[in-house]
Amino acid sequence: MSEKITAEKRTEFGKGAARRIRRADKIPAVLYGHGAEPVHMILPGHATMLALKHGGANAILDIDLEGEAHLGLTKQVQIDPIKRHIEHVDMVVVKRGEKVSVEVPVHVTGEIVRDGLLTTELQTIEVEADAMSIPEWIEIDVEGFEVGKQLHASDLALPAGSTLLTDGDALVLHVSQAPTADDVDAEMTEAEAEAGIEKDEAEDTEEA
Repeated sequence: MSEKITAEKRTEFGKGAARRIRRADKIPAVLYGHGAEPVHMILPGHATMLALKHGGANAILDIDLEGEAHLGLTKQVQIDPIKRHIEHVDMVVVKRGEKVSVEVPVHVTGEIVRDGLLTTELQTIEVEADAMSIPEWIEIDVEGFEVGKQLHASDLALPAGSTLLTDGDALVLHVSQAPTADDVDAEMTEAEAEAGIEKDEAEDTEEA
């Protein structure tokens, strides 16, 4: 699904102009692709934040740019590392009915066996899907998975209309034996030995 956004054309550029846009609770953005010239615009801050949150990593924005209609697939969202607000949005032009290649997050649900340790090797899966029907995530139910269980990309159940692009032999996740307390102690001792740390000396230093 697409999220409707009303945008303004951007006519001023540079760091000063960008700061003024953000102070007004708006977001600089650019839309490019399909051989057209990049379209620079200003998006409403709160509405865009909600649209990206709802649409996920591959949100489609249905943009009304002063009477011009555009469909944009979110490609990059720059976020201020301290204030956590959106600083800039890059989008690529898409058309209704068009197939696009996207990275879709993996979403794991369920509980494995008690003595198992679940390791996720791939956080995203590349798929081809209709631009207007991109899955928000690929769900994997690991309920009851036992030690030794492996899941490859080809084992995933994809939503209707999606085609796997990731190598089918790629390991997505696996379950190994969870380490015991003795295993952890042994690993710590080995690591200390490799680092040249003698346990007694370390304890004496702490007491001093």
